Amino acid sequence: MTEAPVSTGTGKHEAYHALEHEIGVLLRRARALSAQMMREVHPELDSTAYGLLVGLRECAPARPSDLAEYFGIGKATMTRQLKVLEDLGLIERRPDPDDRRAHRFDVTAEGRQRMDTISTARQDKFHSLLAAWPEDDVRVLATMLARFNRLVGGVKID
Repeated sequence: MTEAPVSTGTGKHEAYHALEHEIGVLLRRARALSAQMMREVHPELDSTAYGLLVGLRECAPARPSDLAEYFGIGKATMTRQLKVLEDLGLIERRPDPDDRRAHRFDVTAEGRQRMDTISTARQDKFHSLLAAWPEDDVRVLATMLARFNRLVGGVKID
């Protein structure tokens, strides 16, 4: 299925409508790609746990409470998701060196290897898709997306 083209009218808010449409397309396609990738990491991995694994890989080792705050979810939900990843052997619990009563989670060697494999495959896919683009265009896209991500970081978009 292809996405309907956006009108190229010159209305006052046309650029914003076009942006909203294209972001919607991007998000739908990103979700589909993530679903494919998460199945390759582990066939029993669900989308919530996959997102947590990706985030944990970026900020590990981390306490469950810090992860809950980072992802904007409750501690009980975070605990359940961490348990799923731990049971799959993708993350491990370690004592917190700063607080003997607490623990931190980190990605296991197996989890890192699986994520590295998927990351390489994703980068290869982007390279293949964008091979016809000049490298400067790819850099501009990355820069603009980073700028947009910083702008909307933490902002809930309905």
